[in-house]
Amino acid sequence: MSEDKQLAKDCLIFKQGQDSLLGDNESLEDGIEKIRSKLSDLANIKNLHFLMGAGASSGAIPTMARLINIVEARVEGQETANDLASHPDDLIHDEVKARFKSVKDVSPNNLEDILGTLYSKREYSKGINEKDSLNDFLIELIESQIYSSINIDCTTAEDSLSLYKKLYQKLALRNRDLARVNVFTTNNDLLSETALGYLNINYNNGFSSGLSRTFNPARFSYTFSRKIDPSVEKYEPLENMVYLYKLHGSISWIESDDNSFFNIKEVDVVPNQPAKYNNVLIYPTPLKQNKSLGSPYADLIREFQNKLLLQHGVLIVIGYSFSDEHINNAIYSALASNSSLSVVIFGNYYPTENLTKLTDRRIYQISGEIDVPAKTGTASSKENIHYFNYIVNNFIPDLDRSKDVEILEEFINSLKSLKGAK
Repeated sequence: MSEDKQLAKDCLIFKQGQDSLLGDNESLEDGIEKIRSKLSDLANIKNLHFLMGAGASSGAIPTMARLINIVEARVEGQETANDLASHPDDLIHDEVKARFKSVKDVSPNNLEDILGTLYSKREYSKGINEKDSLNDFLIELIESQIYSSINIDCTTAEDSLSLYKKLYQKLALRNRDLARVNVFTTNNDLLSETALGYLNINYNNGFSSGLSRTFNPARFSYTFSRKIDPSVEKYEPLENMVYLYKLHGSISWIESDDNSFFNIKEVDVVPNQPAKYNNVLIYPTPLKQNKSLGSPYADLIREFQNKLLLQHGVLIVIGYSFSDEHINNAIYSALASNSSLSVVIFGNYYPTENLTKLTDRRIYQISGEIDVPAKTGTASSKENIHYFNYIVNNFIPDLDRSKDVEILEEFINSLKSLKGAK
C-alpha cells in the first residue's frame, strides 16, 4: 500500500461493542465501503427506526449552544428592558438578568434544563399560592425567543431541506415485506414535514386529517393500505409511508379546548412571524404545565419504547447528544429486554453516555474525519463522516432496492470485472 494512501484506522472509528471492525492495513476507501455495507445489511432488518437530534437540522436551526447564547442576548438586551418598562408588575431588568444567570450557571449548556427549572419553580409557586411574576416573565421571554428562532421558512434553508428530502426519498419506498420506517426526532422545526410534503410522501404523526387536526396516539398503530384488487377484499400496505414521532413537540402544536380527548391540536404556522397562539407546545422539555411527563410527551415516549421492543429491529442515531434521560432510559430498557435490537450511533464525543462504553456487540459506533480532495484553485478540507450531510449522501442505502437485486447486481459486476481482467 502506498504511503500517501490514507488508512481507515487513522481516520475512522467503526466499532461493534468496543472492538474495531477496521483492519490495520485497510485503506480509507475500504473502511468507508465496509461501513456502507454493514448499514445496508442493518437497514434491511424488519423494523427500522431513526432517532434524530439537533445535529440533523443544525444547518438551518440554531444548535443548543447557539440557542442559549441567543436567549441570553435577548435577556440582556434593550428589547427586554423596553418590555419591562411597561410591565404591570414593575419588574426590574437587573433582577430578570440575575434570575436567568442563576439558573444558567447550574445548566450552562442545556436550555431544556433551564426551562425545566423555571417550569418547576412556577408549579411550586402555584402550589403555595404565590405569584412569581419575574419567573413567569422569564419563561414567556425564553419561549417566544425559541419560537422565533425555530419558526423559519424551511424552503429558504435549501441545503438542510435538500438533505431531508434525500433522506426521506431513500426511506419511504421500502421493501413491502418490511415494516414502514419510524423516524423519532427531538427537533421542533418543520423540515421533516416540509420535505415529506414536497415529495408527496404520506406520513403519520399521530394527528387526524381534516380541518381540525387533533392528536391521538392510537393512530400510530394504524396501517395504511390500498386495495389492489377491486373484485375482492385484498389490500397491501402503502409503500411511500413514514411514521414521524416528534418527541419534544413542534412549533405547529397547540393546547386546545376543542373537547378532544387529548386536547392537542396541529395548526398552520406562518414562517418568521410571532406565535399566533399563547399555548404552543414547542418548548424543548417534557416538564410542561403541571405534569412531569404529560400528554403528548408521555404518549410519544411510550411509542418510542414500544417500537424498540419489536423483534428484529435497528435504531440508527444521528445528531443526538444523549442529553435527554427519558429517551436514553427508553434505549437502555429496550436493549435490556430485546436481544434482537441493534443500535448504530453516529458521533464521536459522548463522555457521559454509557452506551458508547459497553462491550455489547449489538451497539455500533461510527465517526471520523476524512480529507476531502481539493478542487482546482482551492485548499483541501476535512469532512466528518458522522455529520448528517455525509450520512445521508454516503451511508443511508436506497431502501426500495431489495437485497436480491443487490446480490444480482454484485454478481453481474463481478463477472464484468473478471472479463475485463482477461
